Amino acid sequence: MSNLTHLDDKGAARMVDVGGKPETVRSATAAGRIRMAPATLEAVKNGSGPKGDVLSAARIAGIMAAKKTGELIPLCHPLTLDTVTVDFAFTEDAVEVTARAALTGKTGVEMEALTAASIALLTLYDMAKALEKGMVIEHVRLLEKTGGKSGDWRAK
Repeated sequence: MSNLTHLDDKGAARMVDVGGKPETVRSATAAGRIRMAPATLEAVKNGSGPKGDVLSAARIAGIMAAKKTGELIPLCHPLTLDTVTVDFAFTEDAVEVTARAALTGKTGVEMEALTAASIALLTLYDMAKALEKGMVIEHVRLLEKTGGKSGDWRAK
């Protein structure tokens, strides 16, 4: 019926059977950004906002979210991750988030990296919303994935 892996031959949703697949080293990196006013950005940088160290909270939230992806996204396999990192960079008007997840396993970790980046961004919003409600989360996307049957992929 479809080339979509999460649909059976009748079009019904299904969890992909990875039981017969070999374990390989896999990783994925995702990123996004949250735009904000200069004063808000400065408070996030130096931890002077009303909720304190925004970046540490966002990093922990992103890592925790990656570990829970199988509970959050329907049909995702629960995975035992080897590592998750969440890093931040500052631009003139935004905080950029980069999240990376990796494991040795039978299925990829793209959703885990995307979930980590998304939740880190949402946590940044939550931690700074007392200073500015009009922040904009944007450009959340997969940057690269490695390993598995389909091989490596990088965004252009």
